[in-house]
Amino acid sequence: MKRRELIGLIGGAAAWPPAARSQQAASLALVAVLVMATEEIATARSASIREGLKRSGLIEGKDYVMTVRFAEGDYARLPEIVKELDGLKPRVYVTVASGPKPIHRQVPNAPVVFTGIAIDPVAYGWVESYARPGGMVTGNVQNAMGGLESLMSKQFQFFKDLVPNLTRLGFIGLTDTARQFPVERTAVQKVAQQLGFAVSMYEVPTLADVDSAIGSGQRDDVSAFFLSLEPRFVARIPQIVASLAKTGKPAFGPTPVWTRGGLLMSYYTDFDEQARRAGGQVAQILRGAKPGDLPIEQADKFTLILNLKTAKRLGITVPPALLAQADEVIE
Repeated sequence: MKRRELIGLIGGAAAWPPAARSQQAASLALVAVLVMATEEIATARSASIREGLKRSGLIEGKDYVMTVRFAEGDYARLPEIVKELDGLKPRVYVTVASGPKPIHRQVPNAPVVFTGIAIDPVAYGWVESYARPGGMVTGNVQNAMGGLESLMSKQFQFFKDLVPNLTRLGFIGLTDTARQFPVERTAVQKVAQQLGFAVSMYEVPTLADVDSAIGSGQRDDVSAFFLSLEPRFVARIPQIVASLAKTGKPAFGPTPVWTRGGLLMSYYTDFDEQARRAGGQVAQILRGAKPGDLPIEQADKFTLILNLKTAKRLGITVPPALLAQADEVIE
C-alpha cells in the first residue's frame, strides 16, 4: 500500500508492540474516510473527523481505527479506491466533498456519512428527507437554510463591498459539473442579477482548459473572476491562482483554501467544523444508531477570510467595516 494513500491507520496505538497493535486493530471498528481533494486536505479533514469522534467519547486506537484515501479530484479513481476500502471491511464510510453514490454502487448496504457537500441530498435522491434520511446514508451539508443561493448572496455581497466597480463577473467552471450540478450556475446568475452585475460563464471540458477560460474572460474585459465549487479545481490551486494573478483582476473562490492560496476573499462553511460534526454522526453509528434515523445537519458556522497581501497587490483598499467582520486576515 502506498504511503500517500494511507494516513494514520492506527494512530493512538502506535506505541504498542507490533503484534499487540495488529491484534487490537483487527478487533476494532474501521472508519474509512474518502476525500475527493488533495493529501493536505485529506489530512486536515480526517483530523477533524477524529476530533468529532473524540468529542463524542471515542478514541482512535481504543474504540476504533481509521484509514484515509484521497482522490486528488479524480472521479475516475473512485471505483478503485472503494474496491480497496471494501476489502478492509469498514464499519462506516465517511465521504468528504463527494456523495454516497460511488460507495453505494459497489457496497449498497454500507453506512455512509457525507460532509463537505453543497447540494440538496433530498433533491438528488440520496435521502428521503432532512429529518428522517432513511436507508444507509446521513451527513451534513455546507449550505444553511436557503441553500446555495442564500450562501452565494452573502459571498457576492462581501465581494462587491471589496470591488464596488464590479460590473461583469467571469465564472469559471467545468462543463460536466454544470450538467450534473446546475444549481450552482443558476444561483450565480440569479444572485448576480439581484446585486446588479452581469455574469459571463466560462465552462470548459477539462482542467487543462482553465487557462483558456481565464484568457477568454480577460479578452471580454470582465471586472473579476469567481471559481466554481468543483473539487477537482482544488488540486490545481497554485496554477489557477498564478494564471488569475497575471490578469491583474480581482478573483475570489468559494472556500477558504482559495484565499489561503492567494485569491482575494472567501466566505464559506467552516469545513473543519463540518468534519467534526460528521465525526459525531459516525460515533452514533458505531454505537448502534441507524444512519437513516440521524437527521441531515446544516451548517451554522461560516468563515470570512480576506487576503490583504493580494488586496495590496491589486490596489484594493479593504473597507474597515468589512475588515472588522473578517474571521481570518492574511497579511
